[in-house]
Amino acid sequence: MATQLKNLSDFSSGGEIPSAENFSFGIVVAEWNAEITNALYEGAYNSLIKYGAKPDNIHSYPVPGSFELTTGAELLLKNKKLDAVITLGCVIQGETRHFDFICDAVANGVTNVAIKYSKPVIFGVLTTDNQQQAIDRSGGKHGNKGDEAAVTAIKMAKLNETLQAR
Repeated sequence: MATQLKNLSDFSSGGEIPSAENFSFGIVVAEWNAEITNALYEGAYNSLIKYGAKPDNIHSYPVPGSFELTTGAELLLKNKKLDAVITLGCVIQGETRHFDFICDAVANGVTNVAIKYSKPVIFGVLTTDNQQQAIDRSGGKHGNKGDEAAVTAIKMAKLNETLQAR
């Protein structure tokens, strides 16, 4: 039985994607695994533009690795007026438990920053078993997690705006 590939970045059944025109976004990108994170960044940036974000309203900053994404997101929210922050990184399983500690710390850290600032902070971090899985999810056969993170940021910024208007 053949397995059918699924493009995880297919938004055709996920509801309408609102315009990003009136929102301001931060993108924090890990420099570690740059081949992958650069592809995630391109996907996120291009999706924001596709859905109407103005280039001047997209503020992008590199951080050394995925562990630093939390601090980068916090610094952005502390110093800029943003509607959402996208964190982009890639952690590939190695031979030690380091992978587990980093993934857990980043996931919890991103959540805590979102709660602290009451702003959407999007987890666009690949946590894969190997390099090929990362390639497949950063513009390869399974789509681009950066695209997904951007669409999530737009939808969450719109939700926040809608709820604040009530």
